Amino acid sequence: MSRLQNVFAQLQGKRAALVTFVTGGDPEPALTVPLLHALVEAGADVLEVGIPFSDPMADGPVIQMSHQRALAHGTTMGDVLAMVASFRQQDTRTPVVLMGYVNPVEAMGYAVFARACADAGVDGVILVDLPPEEATEWLAAARRAGVDRVFLLAPTSPPERITRVGEASSGFVYYVALKGVTGAAHLDIADVAKKLAVVRSHLRLPVGVGFGVQDAASARALGEVADAVIVGSALIRRLVAPEGKDAIAGARSFVAGLRAALPPRQ
Repeated sequence: MSRLQNVFAQLQGKRAALVTFVTGGDPEPALTVPLLHALVEAGADVLEVGIPFSDPMADGPVIQMSHQRALAHGTTMGDVLAMVASFRQQDTRTPVVLMGYVNPVEAMGYAVFARACADAGVDGVILVDLPPEEATEWLAAARRAGVDRVFLLAPTSPPERITRVGEASSGFVYYVALKGVTGAAHLDIADVAKKLAVVRSHLRLPVGVGFGVQDAASARALGEVADAVIVGSALIRRLVAPEGKDAIAGARSFVAGLRAALPPRQ
């Protein structure tokens, strides 16, 4: 059983998992590993780490700026993998999922990337702009390396698409709750609940929901219906602080509040 499978199995019937996203190398490379440990201490169940990319098309301005800051520090994919490996020296339990775009992976080579992920202690990968229909090489390489493949679903995904994503994915499926980019507001929980019922009728994997979690109240509401609550932009806003220690303290406090807000399952 993978780390991702283990987390969702342990939390089944208890509460939603809390998944936190930060970009590797932001606000500065030296803070990434301490930040990851702080997020776990605050209650994060799964860590998503963004691979900095020059054109993060699915992301809103907050995460776009985090990519720019990381790139300005010279953060590379190799650096992010090294950060995960460093994190693993102290934490062998918490799942780590990389989230990025396909161009750097193709440049590196799918098989090389998958093996590097496994060697670093990465549990899963989300490649935002790689649909299952074009992912044959990646799927084969990831399966050989034992890396979970996490694909995205949207509110507009038809039943046949949901089935296809479920067949290609492992670990969990990422449901994009909004028609738009990361960090958008106006999350309609009732609408998300209806869509999740449709999604679950076509696949058996846990479903994490992101793109719209702003605070403890939205996390609480989403935690009633989702298998995992994913927060990115709202967390990254807390990292833009003049001093690194303040940034980590602010992130820890924010995530602790989200974790406390997640309701127990009845």
